[in-house]
Formats: sequence, C-alpha cells, structure tokens
Amino acid sequence: MHIPDGYLSPQTYIPFYGVMMPLWYWSSRILKKTLNARQIPFLALGAAFSFVIMMFNIPIPGGSTGHAVGAALIAIILGPWAALMSVSMALILQALLFGDGGITAIGANCFNMAFIMSFSGYYIYKFLSSNSGTNIPRRVFAASAAAYISLNLAAFFTAVEFGIQPLIAHTPDGAPLYAPYPLNVAVPIMALEHLAVFGFIEALVTGLVVGYIAKTEPAMLNIPAASSEKTSYQPAISKLSKRLWIGLGVLILLTPLGLLASGTAWGEWGPEELMEMLGFIPEGLKGTVTIWNSLLPDYALPGSEGPVMLATGYIFSALLGTGLFVISAFVVGRLLFREK
Repeated sequence: MHIPDGYLSPQTYIPFYGVMMPLWYWSSRILKKTLNARQIPFLALGAAFSFVIMMFNIPIPGGSTGHAVGAALIAIILGPWAALMSVSMALILQALLFGDGGITAIGANCFNMAFIMSFSGYYIYKFLSSNSGTNIPRRVFAASAAAYISLNLAAFFTAVEFGIQPLIAHTPDGAPLYAPYPLNVAVPIMALEHLAVFGFIEALVTGLVVGYIAKTEPAMLNIPAASSEKTSYQPAISKLSKRLWIGLGVLILLTPLGLLASGTAWGEWGPEELMEMLGFIPEGLKGTVTIWNSLLPDYALPGSEGPVMLATGYIFSALLGTGLFVISAFVVGRLLFREK
C-alpha cells in the first residue's frame, strides 16, 4: 500500500497534503494535552513497531506481496491520535530514507494507513469490545476484527486513488499519465489480496499482542479488573514498555525474513516493470519517479550484494529507524510535552 512517486497526479497528491497537515497539527495539540512525558516513549515504540512490521513482506500467489501495518493495534493501546502520529512518523521515514513510498505520496499514504486505519480500527474495537469487562477473548476478537476491517478500508482507499488516475490525468488520446489501471482493475485486485490474505495477517498480529497485554498488563486496555487491584497505570507502562521493546528487538533481528518475498506489491512497480507489463511508461510517471533519491533504497547498504549483506542492510535499517524514533521521542518530550 506504499504508493510510489509517479503514481498519483498533482491534483490527487496535493489535496492529500492539505488534508494531512491540519490532522498532524491537531494531533500534536491533542497529544500535548493528554500525554505526559513518561508516556512519550510509547510513541517511539509505536512508530518503531509499525516501521519494522512493514518490513516483513508476505508473498502471495501471482507474485505480489504485502505486509501488516500495526495502526489499529497502536490505536487500541495509545488512542487514534497517537497512532496517527506514530504511523505517520514511520511512513515519512520510510519515504525519505529508504525510498519505500513516494515523497509526493506521503500525504496520501499517511491518510490511508495512519488516519483511516487508526481511527476506523480504534472505533471498531471500541464498538465490538463495549461492555466486555474482563472477557479477554472478546477483546481479542474485537481487536482482530478491527485490524482486519481497518486494513481493508485502507486498501480500498488506496485502490480508489490508483483507479481514478486514468480518469483525471491522461493524454488527449486517453493514455494514462500516472497509475495506469482503472477502478475496475485496481479495486477488485486490492480487495482480493487484502480480504483473502493480508487482512488476516494484520488481524493475527493485532490479536496476539492485545491478548498478551490483556493478560499481563490489563490496565493498558482499561480492563476493569485492573482498577480493583492496587497497581498504578504508570508502573504498568514501565513494565510493559520493557517487554515490548524486547519483543521489538526480536522482530528487528528477524527482518531479513522480509527478503524472502521477491515479488513487487501491486501498484508499486518500477518503470522497467511497467514497460514489460504495458509496453509503455506513463509520461507523468517518467517525470516524477526520480524526484527523490533515498539514502538507503530498499533498506540496502550501498554496494550490498549477496544474502548476508542484504540481511545486514535490513537489520541495520531497522535499527537506524528505531534509533531515529527514540531520538525524536526524546526531542518531543523535552520541547513539546509537559510533565503531568
């Protein structure tokens, strides 16, 4: 779902920046009022988790690939505004540093994966888990369903953004200038992939983590049993944070598994692949696809060859991204958030 440069026309990607900028601003205002400095590391943890989990590409029949996002999970734990910021941070870093997603498409990608997923996942979970009390299986089901539905909603919006391009940006003779496939191709294909495979992966990841938190630190999910115990919310954050950081470290070491998926995600083809598929490269895409040269494209170290070096590059990229999120959280904590 990472829309690359060259796939969206300016009349599409510019409005998405116009939508996301006030959302980012409003989110920062809300978080400044509602979070305290001790909770800020969870923003970094959320961003790092989303960043790392998106490196695990899953192959499916037909040669396409996909991944989980983690937005609904972060929203369930931290709230939708924190999830919006965390996932946006992950997507922006991926685009700027690793070329995963386009610079021009940052607004659209954040709208789909950081906004749509976070808010739909959060409110679906709240609806399905209402009055669940200490019923952990119901909460796990609610979280899994919220993750599944929210990912498919994000995929639907992405497909529509792809599919409208031939309608709104084309040459006088009708040739597409950007994303080449119309709605009647983009929507069914994206829907099939995410309804049949990727949605269940998102649901599994979310359900497992929510189930673990519900059993170990239920206060994080506002489970009533926790309020009757003489434990404070803040120690719960501290203990859970350590466990989750350890879990993230394990995921970082496993990121080279994402290299096993050699295919290209639908809608993320390079110019050469489009030439093979279509026999031409859309003119607008030609002029936009090279607009930004990332430092570590595809999470690879410069000159990397062979499986060992590629795996090393993947782990290094995951560590680098996580480190940058931690630094960002520290800066935010010092400059923007008040101690409560």
